Amino acid sequence: MADPFGKLVVRAHSPRKRAWMFGGLALLAVGFFYGMFELGRYDAGYRVVDAVRGALSSNERMRQLEAENSRLKGQLEAADVARRVDREGYKQVERSLGDMQSQIARLNQDLSFYRGLVQPGSSIGVKVQRLQIVPEAAAGQYRLKFILMQVGKPDKPVNGNTVISVDGLNGGKPLNLSFARISPKGRVSLSYSFRYFQDFDELLQLPPGFDATRVNVEIHSGRDASRSFRQAFVWKTQGVSVETEAKDKSNVQTESE
Repeated sequence: MADPFGKLVVRAHSPRKRAWMFGGLALLAVGFFYGMFELGRYDAGYRVVDAVRGALSSNERMRQLEAENSRLKGQLEAADVARRVDREGYKQVERSLGDMQSQIARLNQDLSFYRGLVQPGSSIGVKVQRLQIVPEAAAGQYRLKFILMQVGKPDKPVNGNTVISVDGLNGGKPLNLSFARISPKGRVSLSYSFRYFQDFDELLQLPPGFDATRVNVEIHSGRDASRSFRQAFVWKTQGVSVETEAKDKSNVQTESE
């Protein structure tokens, strides 16, 4: 009888050892290919150390730039605050200057008013104490507002008339416009009758191209046309016009253009 186990071969089976072997081969392959990759980069001029150094240098430069940016931002904010403070300071100075100029103007008006009350300015005893020129909406139209007042002690009523004219330039040439030419109502003069004072509010219409420079007011007392008192004021459309001339006149002839 033949032996059934005569050709049986027993072989050892170790799957773990095979796995380690394949893993090692895979690592060797990866290392080999990575080495070839680095060798190629080295031949091309690439250095890992240099790349690391460049990255570290870039990071350091970035930190420096961020610090510089923060410093400049702080300076900019400080400059902006200083600019706002200076602007507010300038505004306060401008407001204070405007208030002082307004106060000076009011004081000058009061001084002129009281001086006219205690110091007669003419033999007629009547003069303009306040004159304003206010622009209207229509082109060339203005409202002439002024106050006639007795100077000295107003012991009795006074009456008479005033003649107004405007000096200026028309096409670069001097021109005097009579009240009849600039009054829409065609008035030649304005009559007055009062004891203390009288307000006037008259509309003026200046011709196109005329540049006004001065307003003239001639005050006549009663029916005596030979006696008059003349005052001149700077043409000023903001605030109170400044008086530039005040004198007695005799044998005055009214100019008309």
